[in-house]
Amino acid sequence: MLVPSQLESKDQSQSGWSWRALYGRALEWLVFVLMIVLFVEVTLGIVFRVMGQSLSWYDEVASILLAWLTFYGSALASFKRGHIGCPELVDSLRPRLRRWVGIFSQLLVVGFFGLMAVVGFQIMPILATDFMTSLSDVPMSLVQSVIPISACLILISELDELFRLVLGRPRQTLSGH
Repeated sequence: MLVPSQLESKDQSQSGWSWRALYGRALEWLVFVLMIVLFVEVTLGIVFRVMGQSLSWYDEVASILLAWLTFYGSALASFKRGHIGCPELVDSLRPRLRRWVGIFSQLLVVGFFGLMAVVGFQIMPILATDFMTSLSDVPMSLVQSVIPISACLILISELDELFRLVLGRPRQTLSGH
């Protein structure tokens, strides 16, 4: 059975987990739970459809769960430094220039996700008056809340990396760069 892996953290103190390890573990569990819920929901949709009793909300909820899995999975990838990059290009630079390029790129990422969070939260009241088609009691603001929330989760990881770069202690990516 797939379960979230133990995080290996060089930041663990002898007395327990560091905030980074706990944060990473929470993101792993969130993504894991979303995968299980999506699996169960799709399986139920198939079973009911085969029985001739299609669920009216199946498709819409599956689409939303997949979107949530994508956004929260992106937050986990950000935490693990697993997003696509060009480490070869950056690694070819002199160390001092490499650091400044890293800081500049982190500032761009933080700016983008900061804007995404702010605009996402500003749109939430507008979406509060719209509801899902198949589940008319569920407001679209709940459905779309994944956007500003995941942006904030990504900001936590990206600000942590920015501070590490400024201090001269960047984390390695999954590829080891």
